[in-house]
Amino acid sequence: MPELPDIRVYLDALAPRIQGRVLQRIRIGGPSLLRTAEPPIHESEAKKVVGLRRLGKRIVIALEGGLFLVVHLMIAGRFRWRPAGAALPRRGGLAAFDFETGTLLLTEAGTRRRASLHLVRGEDALAALDPGGLEVLDADARSFRSRLVQANHTLKRALTDPHLFSGIGNAYSDEILHRARLSPVQLTQKLTDAEIRTLHAAAREILLEWTERLRRETGDAFPETVTAFREGMAVHGRHREPCPTCGAPVQRIVYARRETNYCAPCQTGGKLLADRALSRLLKRDWPRSLEELETRRGSPR
Repeated sequence: MPELPDIRVYLDALAPRIQGRVLQRIRIGGPSLLRTAEPPIHESEAKKVVGLRRLGKRIVIALEGGLFLVVHLMIAGRFRWRPAGAALPRRGGLAAFDFETGTLLLTEAGTRRRASLHLVRGEDALAALDPGGLEVLDADARSFRSRLVQANHTLKRALTDPHLFSGIGNAYSDEILHRARLSPVQLTQKLTDAEIRTLHAAAREILLEWTERLRRETGDAFPETVTAFREGMAVHGRHREPCPTCGAPVQRIVYARRETNYCAPCQTGGKLLADRALSRLLKRDWPRSLEELETRRGSPR
């Protein structure tokens, strides 16, 4: 799922292409895409784009007349910039936004259609779509701490909850926790003040670093390779690959189709976190340490 750095880069690319331009036509190809009926979608046509912004993990296209197109890409939704009048792809094509300068395509890979499009009128209606998560890059340490400890969740759950923090998902939460050297299953209300300050700093660093990195990689082009798995990430998507800090193999836990990657020596004192599926299978045979796991695999660490 595109997260804060990816959304920012999308906005950077969209601004010179559609800001100040008239949205001539919208072609909807996915029957489940449009989630609002009032105002009708055709009211957005022949309106000038007057602004672009991020709302959590959503992209907002502000139109004259107080209208807002709100796109949530979810896991597999992506934008493509094509020449004006480009055909909507038969496979995975959800919508086409036609401008004089080109056509913005919205596509979604796979068969599950989760991406959504809302058309709303007025700032109040737009605000109703905001989950209310804290903007980490705008928050001081005190605000961050207050939001983090308001409920006793695991760090992984807290960082990825859009009602708590804005724009952070599965990928960058793994990177943040690795940078902070904190376990993904550590409870928020058990953290020391020093650990919370470290986590706040790590969150800011990771989000800023990756935003700038993606901007450099994209340049003036349109981002066509938005993915949750990036070359250069420390742990996310790198199961069994060496941790760049200590060299130990990156571990993972999987629950409800969500994978969490972490480094045991760097984040959990060498303890392996129990993966639910494997724990049920292995029961008492579940290895408790990285050393025990490597011994069972028959390979030296």
